Amino acid sequence: MIRPVALLDTGPLVSFLAYGLAHHSWAVEQWRLLPPPLLTCEPVLTEAAFLLKREGRDTDVLFALLERGIVRIGLAVEDQQADLRALMHRYRNRPMSLADACLVRLSEIHGAAEVLTLDGDFRIYRRHGNKVIPVRMPD
Repeated sequence: MIRPVALLDTGPLVSFLAYGLAHHSWAVEQWRLLPPPLLTCEPVLTEAAFLLKREGRDTDVLFALLERGIVRIGLAVEDQQADLRALMHRYRNRPMSLADACLVRLSEIHGAAEVLTLDGDFRIYRRHGNKVIPVRMPD
């Protein structure tokens, strides 16, 4: 049996780690339901570290999640730069971050994966040009 793969965006990561944020309870429930490892990319971790610091929170928990294998880096930007550049060019009229492009690319690599996100732009982004990206987000 193939285990489902979840692709982790910044919003659910920060919400999971920072009690009191708007989507904390939802994020905790998703982490309970999804089997590790959750795949992400270094730009997501960069955004998360920045947002946690801005909230006055500790960033050591990000490294602990990596060390324990709960979160795993799923792609190297250097190895995927042509595809990431093409995605960012395609969505140049939207606020696509490098983290968003990495997650779209990860969804192309892992066809059955869902993106765990708070970002409604993932309802607009497409993988392989025209395929809907499965997302898991609060209602």
